[in-house]
Amino acid sequence: MRLTEISYGSARPIEGYGSGFFRIGGHVLRGACLITPWDAGPWGGLEDIASPLTLAGRIDVLLLGMGTTLAYPPKPFREALEEAGIGVEPMVSPSACRTYNVLLGEGRRIAAALLPVA
Repeated sequence: MRLTEISYGSARPIEGYGSGFFRIGGHVLRGACLITPWDAGPWGGLEDIASPLTLAGRIDVLLLGMGTTLAYPPKPFREALEEAGIGVEPMVSPSACRTYNVLLGEGRRIAAALLPVA
């Protein structure tokens, strides 16, 4: 088997997560987070549509980590993002973290909005 080291350039991958936190670029963020290749910070959760909408034109897909249980986002949340040209992919947060890193390594235009795992 041939292993290849992944280079993220200046982008910051998700390094880890645990009960109530995410680690990105050596920093621990508590609670819900919005993570892009160029920034990471707190997010207001599913009631906060405005923050992900600021990414319109800069990303193609928002990976939506729903915590530990897969659920669909509220219809107004999904519709607002799709109208802005952002695809929404709900999944459990651990899967969203792994998928984010894979797509980031491929140079894709993505972001992750993550609810913490308990």
